[in-house]
Amino acid sequence: MPFTLLKDLYQHGIIILDESLKQSKISAKLTQCYATAHYQARIDSVMLTLLLGQRNELLAKLMKKHGKQCALYITACNPHSRPHDEETNRTANKRLFALLSTLSSCIFVGKSSDPAGNWPAESSFLALGIDFVTSKTLGKQFDQNAIVWVDFDAIPRLILLR
Repeated sequence: MPFTLLKDLYQHGIIILDESLKQSKISAKLTQCYATAHYQARIDSVMLTLLLGQRNELLAKLMKKHGKQCALYITACNPHSRPHDEETNRTANKRLFALLSTLSSCIFVGKSSDPAGNWPAESSFLALGIDFVTSKTLGKQFDQNAIVWVDFDAIPRLILLR
């Protein structure tokens, strides 16, 4: 993906970084993978799929139903996008879930996946009601390059953390 396209995504609020996109330690190729990933969570019998920059009506209804204004989509798997063994990832996700449970009563299990199939799916969580600052802190605490955060508009945005 050319840098100009990433810059365009950044300028339109689909990718958010506290500093300029050029200063990110995350490669353009990896950022592209994050930008095209499918972020899924099981809501009862329905699989909700979040796509960056696209309003999700099911998520909007879910947030309204639970009286929440924001949501976090996060994993503890493969810190800094370096592959780890299944047991290490499972243990990290258990720690993350325990921490999320102290912050939200609305947590849904899911998986993030690469539609091209170049990266294995990662077990993840959608947690309603976790604010932006807390979301970034959690992502950094679990050494993630990025998280997906959703504001009241139900539009998922990629938050680059490095």
